[in-house]
Amino acid sequence: MQNNPFQIFTDSGCDISPAILKEWDVVCESLTFRFNGAEQEYSNGDMPTKEFYQRMRDGGIAKTAAINTEAFFSAFEKALAADKDVLYLGFSSGISNTYNAARLAADELREKYPSRKIFTVDTLCASAGEGLLVYLATLKKKEGAAIEEVVQYVEATRPNLCHWFTVDNLVYLKRGGRVSPTTAIIGNALHIKPVMHVDNDGKLVKVATAHGRKKSIAAMAAKYKETAKDPAGGHVFISHGDCEDDAKFLANLLREQNGVEVELITDVGPVIGAHSGPGTLALFFVGNER
Repeated sequence: MQNNPFQIFTDSGCDISPAILKEWDVVCESLTFRFNGAEQEYSNGDMPTKEFYQRMRDGGIAKTAAINTEAFFSAFEKALAADKDVLYLGFSSGISNTYNAARLAADELREKYPSRKIFTVDTLCASAGEGLLVYLATLKKKEGAAIEEVVQYVEATRPNLCHWFTVDNLVYLKRGGRVSPTTAIIGNALHIKPVMHVDNDGKLVKVATAHGRKKSIAAMAAKYKETAKDPAGGHVFISHGDCEDDAKFLANLLREQNGVEVELITDVGPVIGAHSGPGTLALFFVGNER
């Protein structure tokens, strides 16, 4: 039996550029951000990432907003009206309300289009971790998998999608309540860098600390070696908040230690970077567990 055509959707929490998403045939809806005291609202692509991070370094505080139900309803309906089923792979509900907005839109549309299939999956992922799960879903689709098979694959892979990251300045995590003010002050003074990950509930959790930037990056590479399902040949993505040299340093470490080539190095966009700050460095891969 021939599979029905379906459209994969995601959101800008995935930190994959519009050009690459277009190559993958993925439609992306955008969260927005604005700087304190300014009325203008931006999507990730509206401001160059270097400009965004420079504004943060200059003291700007960015606030983000989830995608609303109406935006998802409109986007999904375009595909449904074109006789395509819909699969949305969304930003972790442990971090953003975006997924819940998409779920509500899907519930409404199922009543309006009872003959079509509409699936929403909470990836419990963020940044290029979400992006990597989207990419793996597109590969299954290209293999000819039906929409239900892609959903099953994503849900089975999700608990193994590893996120490891570090930040250069703890003040941004302090603003979001991820670390205490005391921890931020002492950590910055002593050059202590947290090594964090996204847990099984899709929430940010501090796992360890390292003294200095290079040691925190080495700790991330060690986590890869310890937990990657296929250390020499798996899919690996890196994202960075205006610290490309550090991203390349991490990619070289992984190559030297494991023989693996990083498939994609991408920017941490403003939607994520507003909360983690410039100097964020993150590593994503499929492991034995998160």
